[in-house]
Amino acid sequence: MMRILLFLATNLAVILIASITLSLLGFDGFMAANGVDLNLQQLLVFCGVFGFAGSLFSLFISKWMAKMGTGTQIISQPRTRHEQWLLQTVEELAREAGIKMPEVGIFPAYESNAFATGWNKNDALVAVSQGLLERFSPDEVKAVLAHEIGHVANGDMVTLALIQGVVNTFVMFFARIFGNFIDKVVFKSEEGHGPAFYIATIVAELVLGILASAIVMWFSRRREFRADEAGAHLAGTGSMINALQRLRAEQGVPVHMPDTLTAFGINGGIKHGLKRLFMSHPPLEERIEALRRRG
Repeated sequence: MMRILLFLATNLAVILIASITLSLLGFDGFMAANGVDLNLQQLLVFCGVFGFAGSLFSLFISKWMAKMGTGTQIISQPRTRHEQWLLQTVEELAREAGIKMPEVGIFPAYESNAFATGWNKNDALVAVSQGLLERFSPDEVKAVLAHEIGHVANGDMVTLALIQGVVNTFVMFFARIFGNFIDKVVFKSEEGHGPAFYIATIVAELVLGILASAIVMWFSRRREFRADEAGAHLAGTGSMINALQRLRAEQGVPVHMPDTLTAFGINGGIKHGLKRLFMSHPPLEERIEALRRRG
């Protein structure tokens, strides 16, 4: 539950900071000086600028954040035959997927996991955990790498950043409309914005921000099926299924990965009840069944 709260807090913090910045810069001055009339076009433009700013900035620094957050060590010169095999395998998969060779790294974690990130498909990072390398067979490791290469080739990092920017924009937009309505209609403020506007706007941003996070996670889950298909195409359906089954066998092991990267790992952990709405990954059983249907 704490990981979900941290993830939501990150998204909400971006929205709230943008909200405060808009007010400090005076951009709220164009809204509803009389009654509930709003310049919706200007409001939408300003919300769009700030809504996309946070998500795009995070995208551009995603590789640096991933390295710092996970302690990933980049393999520049392979020191062992395992590192040499890892580089050769990623190079082969990247060539087959039609993308440039990404950076390759290993991060110190016991759980089996891997992630891909980067601001575009020709400037990406693919990393695997030490635990995955130690316990998975070469075919299973290759399938996991193929899954991550699939994310890169599909442009999933950019897609999620754009989706996050869109939902941030509309959270800010509708929250201000709601705040203005409460301020002008319910509390009858006549000049400027009264306290009701700011309180109502913040409350609306919190509620809409939670709903927006659920929407982003829904897109994230759809994206995992596509990456599994790409992994099956590049490494073989059987190997991809075996890798997912091995992940399922280790589901009791907690997933320790920064929340900003959880959506890009191959294993997102298990959640139950309402928490399932905020899962970045579909249940492994559903992913395995989808691959079996694919045949």
